[in-house]
Amino acid sequence: MSAVLVIGASRGIGLEFVRQYRAAGDRVIATARDDAGLERLRDLGAEPMRLDVADPLSASGVSWQLDGEKIDVALYVAGVIDRGNATSPPTQQAFDALMHTNVLGLMQVLPQVMPMVEEAGGVFGAMSSAMSQIGAVPGSNSWLYRVSKAALNMAVSSARFNYPRATLVTLDPGWVQTDMGGGAAPLTAEASVRGLRDVLAHLNPDDNGRLIHHDGRRATTW
Repeated sequence: MSAVLVIGASRGIGLEFVRQYRAAGDRVIATARDDAGLERLRDLGAEPMRLDVADPLSASGVSWQLDGEKIDVALYVAGVIDRGNATSPPTQQAFDALMHTNVLGLMQVLPQVMPMVEEAGGVFGAMSSAMSQIGAVPGSNSWLYRVSKAALNMAVSSARFNYPRATLVTLDPGWVQTDMGGGAAPLTAEASVRGLRDVLAHLNPDDNGRLIHHDGRRATTW
């Protein structure tokens, strides 16, 4: 039985990770911001933990809440989107909202969690997107979101040098039928997460710091 930590698990892809890892018999610690989210996690048999990654004070308490744990798989799934493009500048409010959740939250949580992942010789996976790839960008739609996920990729790839006994990757779930992805998306959350779990179970040393797609393809552009 593996110990799995899912950060940002109250709905969508995060909740599906909890569902599948619990169905596989793993112990799951999972975070949510509010009582309703915590109750959904509890109903799935997870150990719920209150955390708002957009709040630095809340994010600063991760290590003491997990004191003494060894974590085989840690996942940073929390994320928000802004669909504006480059025809107008983002407001400071929009910029702060995305960057606090998608980037700052990750950078605050990762150093607290990684010693526990290293202790288990485990893996840390952060949810990114194919939209983060600079070399393959097709347009400026979701401009701010693209920037935030490119920054997330850099944060994870840089951090790997400090944690040599663990593997750190960023993950592209594909276009998924969630609140963020919408009903027209071709992938169900179940299919996306099933693919991502297979990716996480079959990483090799060359994958450290890379962006990997849900179907196992390794990203060739940044």
